[in-house]
Amino acid sequence: MQALTTLNINANHIGAVGAQYLADVLRNNTTLATLNLSNNEILAVGAQHLAGGLKNNKTLTTLDLRCNQIRDAGAQYLADVLRNNTTLTTLNINTNHIGAVGAQYLADVLRNNNTLTTLDLKWNEVGDGGVQHLADGLLNNTTLTTLDLYGNYIGAVGAQHLVDVLRNNKTLTTLHFFGNHIEYELMVEIDNFIERNNRVTKD
Repeated sequence: MQALTTLNINANHIGAVGAQYLADVLRNNTTLATLNLSNNEILAVGAQHLAGGLKNNKTLTTLDLRCNQIRDAGAQYLADVLRNNTTLTTLNINTNHIGAVGAQYLADVLRNNNTLTTLDLKWNEVGDGGVQHLADGLLNNTTLTTLDLYGNYIGAVGAQHLVDVLRNNKTLTTLHFFGNHIEYELMVEIDNFIERNNRVTKD
């Protein structure tokens, strides 16, 4: 029998209780690499259960928790597990009502995490304050290549934080920031840095 490597239970209303059952499985599972739990209303409690299950997991590389209303508390639980996790490369937590506080938890992890390459935060509420935290976290990060901040109430102040960090960060090659309130000149400046990073990567 072939081992299960991908599990997609998108939009099944499993809630926090269902997330707890899955977390129990993740504690000992040694084959699952991709888990899609999007649109399941797991809330912050469900994120807490999953974080517990992932604490010692060594195989999961992709976790999709879109549209689960995990909010800042859920982001904190996930950030806590990412401090020591060495396998998760892709985390999708878009559309989860995550604000500046949740962004700060994630930013603290980015300072030292050497595994995560893709972080999807689109359609959240990180705002300028959250972007400042994320920019601080990316100052010395050399792993994250893709960051999605589409539709996050980011204005000129937040955009300037992105510009400032991109002066030195040569790793980020994909940055989605449309759907915000960023002036054209700042958008061009951000794009120029991203293009530079892509050239550096190819060289």
